[in-house]
Amino acid sequence: MKKNIIITAVLTYLVSSIAVFGVFSALNPLGGAGQVATQNDEETALGSLLAIDPSAPKDQICPLNGALYTQAERDAWEQRRPLAVMIENSPDARPQSGLSNADVVFEALAEGGVTRFMALFYCDVQAEDTTLAPIRSARTYYIDWASGFNYPLYVHVGGANLPGPTNALGQLDQYGWSQQNDLNQFSIGYPTFVRNAGRLGRPVATEHTMETTTEKLWEVGDARGWTNTSPNGKEWSDGYTEWSFADGAPISTPDASSLSYLFWTGYNDYSVAWSYDAATNTYQRSMAGAAHTDLNNDAQLTVSNVVVLQTNERGPLNELKHMLYDTTGTGEALVFQNGTVVETTWSKPTRESQISFTVNGKPVQFVRGPIWISVLDTSREVSYN
Repeated sequence: MKKNIIITAVLTYLVSSIAVFGVFSALNPLGGAGQVATQNDEETALGSLLAIDPSAPKDQICPLNGALYTQAERDAWEQRRPLAVMIENSPDARPQSGLSNADVVFEALAEGGVTRFMALFYCDVQAEDTTLAPIRSARTYYIDWASGFNYPLYVHVGGANLPGPTNALGQLDQYGWSQQNDLNQFSIGYPTFVRNAGRLGRPVATEHTMETTTEKLWEVGDARGWTNTSPNGKEWSDGYTEWSFADGAPISTPDASSLSYLFWTGYNDYSVAWSYDAATNTYQRSMAGAAHTDLNNDAQLTVSNVVVLQTNERGPLNELKHMLYDTTGTGEALVFQNGTVVETTWSKPTRESQISFTVNGKPVQFVRGPIWISVLDTSREVSYN
């Protein structure tokens, strides 16, 4: 009798489990935010994508930052458009995954004194499927900066949506990005996006765990018809305005070997410092007094150009502490490169136009390599020597 009862109970459990799974699958066929990363997910990463000949010449110019790559890598990126990915920067999110491979990074406040990144991935990730994490929500001013890159694939998990000027999700609808080049996790879900609670090897809140990869994102773009061409047949490169680039030319006696700045007084977890390395002609990044590293490779973040763009900052503007920046118009920016600093003027006439950086009306020439743009209020000071 007991044996029959046990068998009946087990069968009942299995049937009910299958039924529940079926209901939730019907309600959420893409999986969505409830999905988690598993060992199987990690094993299915595409890994090496291109057979790069180590002796192949690197003479192909990346249109985003002027860095040099092989012809094979160029052939790959020319079939795509850039990814503009929202990446979190709270202490519980660090170290992030993927930032060391970004071609360009924008850094600004997300809410209150808490900063966030929008990292652009295009040229440097063609040879390997790169993990990006943790992905977070959209903000209106990042959409404005992304717009200068001619309809990139904009990647985020939801976004600010309170009525008013900070309504990022409403603006994505207004601009015609939603369900097009807007890759919102809320509308895509699993397996493009996964929750990896163990990515840092320590317990963190769920909001710090969303991962994706560059190849998974480009697969979604391809399925929607957003590759190197848009669904209406327009070529991405035809509508993109490149910055000017030059080979590095370090000065003999650096006068900007270190620089530091703070977005908000008292928010030292988000304090930034850069140290110039003359041997590589790059700037090494530290945050909150420690080297800022990438979880993917344990490497400290290094860039060829650090831009500190100053503009009017407003907020917090609502109960969620959302912020706004003046993204169009003109203002001052400091460009650190080659061990020195260049005082420049930034200009962005419209949301869709690219930011320009000029000195006496002539374009700044960025040193070939990664470009990091930190956006500060005009009242903030930048220390350097």
